[in-house]
Amino acid sequence: MPARSASLRPPEPVLLVDRLAPLHGQLIALLRSLSPTDWDRPTACALWSVRDLAAHLLDDDLRRLSSQRDRQPLPAGAAIESHAALVAFVNRMNGEWVAAARRLSPRLLTDLLELTGPWVADLFRSIDSAAPAHWAVSWAGEERSAHWFDVGRDYTERWLHQQQMRDAVGAPALTGREWLHPVLDLFVRALPNTFREIVREEGTSLRLAITGPAGGEWTLRREAGDWRLYVGTASEPDATVTLSDDAAWRLFSKGLAPEAARARVRIDGDQALGATVLGALAVLA
Repeated sequence: MPARSASLRPPEPVLLVDRLAPLHGQLIALLRSLSPTDWDRPTACALWSVRDLAAHLLDDDLRRLSSQRDRQPLPAGAAIESHAALVAFVNRMNGEWVAAARRLSPRLLTDLLELTGPWVADLFRSIDSAAPAHWAVSWAGEERSAHWFDVGRDYTERWLHQQQMRDAVGAPALTGREWLHPVLDLFVRALPNTFREIVREEGTSLRLAITGPAGGEWTLRREAGDWRLYVGTASEPDATVTLSDDAAWRLFSKGLAPEAARARVRIDGDQALGATVLGALAVLA
């Protein structure tokens, strides 16, 4: 097996508890600035409007507080025995809540979010970052996760939905490195799970180069029958995938159709290996 480059290092935990409050502040300021027309604008998130995304974020807060802080059990009959069952269950809950929340005014949605956001941040802050997560990060292929990863996943969802709102209403994007790089640093951790059924010789490597202010470089390497993710660049990768930071977050969150994704990604070397990246998802789907 080819030796691993000394420049490669395992990815470290991304500690984002203290970034939740600034991100939440940006959300509340955005919502307070919207016109009545803005609230009904369509977003990139399926058939949901800006109002629906705000309601969904409120549901995430309430569900988190009820389940993790208050130990409220799942509804009776919520048997979750597979990933497909989990997706179906979550989608059903999301749909039910968003439909009911269309009765709420934008002002009330914003007032409630202004309350629940700090409560969730306080809950996260009260738990050791290395403790077991309340919910595993399933899109990373994990059945058990550390608390920091659960918090990070929560941050990525909050950032993503806020950015979808900003896109919809033409508000300034939160794509500076301080906002977007942590999202990408977490999203790329979906790659080993994305490649889990791809078989290559030991030592095969793929370099992912995300350009732009929020970007970085990672290497996915075949070792001991698995794919392992590293920060840094392998000396002679079998494939190199290059895309912008804007294209990357959209790709990992289902924001690009396959044809559009392929047009924004450059693949050098092993084309089949590199094209697998186009199927990466860091959202529940």
